[in-house]
Amino acid sequence: MSAEIGDYILAHISPEPEHLHRLYRRTHLRHLYPRMCSGHLQGRVLAMLSAMISPKRVLELGTYTGYSALCLAEGLAPEGTVHTIEVDDEMADELTELFSSAPGGDRIRLHIGDAEEIIPQIDEKWDLVYIDANKRRYAEYLDAVLPRLREGGFIIADNTLWDGKVTDTESNHDAQTVALDRFNTIAATHPGLETVILPMRDGLTLMRKKTTV
Repeated sequence: MSAEIGDYILAHISPEPEHLHRLYRRTHLRHLYPRMCSGHLQGRVLAMLSAMISPKRVLELGTYTGYSALCLAEGLAPEGTVHTIEVDDEMADELTELFSSAPGGDRIRLHIGDAEEIIPQIDEKWDLVYIDANKRRYAEYLDAVLPRLREGGFIIADNTLWDGKVTDTESNHDAQTVALDRFNTIAATHPGLETVILPMRDGLTLMRKKTTV
């Protein structure tokens, strides 16, 4: 996508909420790898998808600075909750402060630790799962969340095109690229899932758990 098209899109979608604009700016000023922050376009997509699904229970793997969790919280059903898991314990105080003050933050439950250890400890049936954590473990995350995803529920996975490296794993045989290509193949061929990849930013995969007849 050209810069001109990108700018045009941002000028012709709903504006970025002010508290998220400040968070995005703060992420770029204070944190390494600010590209990991969802930003205006992807944030509005996540908020829109959440509103369309109107989930009661959302699970997010990979909180980072909290931008995507706040977007997902925008579409929650009444009494809905986002459970978000962040592996970096140094983010705990910052995220706790953010969620205590940001709009919708009171509906977010923060868990600090390894996602694969924490997922089994949360006794919920998920309506929506957002995967944006360790790229090497995407297939394992899918295995962990799918049994607790309700029929008709959705999984969104970020970074699934990985700068296009997934198209050539012979040249790009690093662990992250190989793992994402494996995940993409599993998602596309899993008999219990309907899957589509949106070629926005670094690739956004949408999956729906099929309902049994």
